[in-house]
Amino acid sequence: MAIDLKLGRFKPAYEGQMLLYLRYLNRHDRREGEDSPIGLILCSEGNTEHIEYLMLDEDSPVKVAQYYTKLPDKKILSEKLQRAVAIAREYQRSKDIDK
Repeated sequence: MAIDLKLGRFKPAYEGQMLLYLRYLNRHDRREGEDSPIGLILCSEGNTEHIEYLMLDEDSPVKVAQYYTKLPDKKILSEKLQRAVAIAREYQRSKDIDK
């Protein structure tokens, strides 16, 4: 797994940079029997439009998320966590149904 922390908003060029990292890892660090590496780009500011376009390809090895330079209020953080868990569970259910 490659993780890239970026200051500011997501830029489309970050995806190409991450794909380069992943190709390097796939060729030079991947061990026999391991799956292909995935990449996570963490940006300090949101840029929903670009991220939505990037996420159109569900099979992409690159994922994008926002990180916080200051933690939000505990209540807001709890709500976001609960929402993320619900989304992950729904995604897992849909993958299980497709099998």
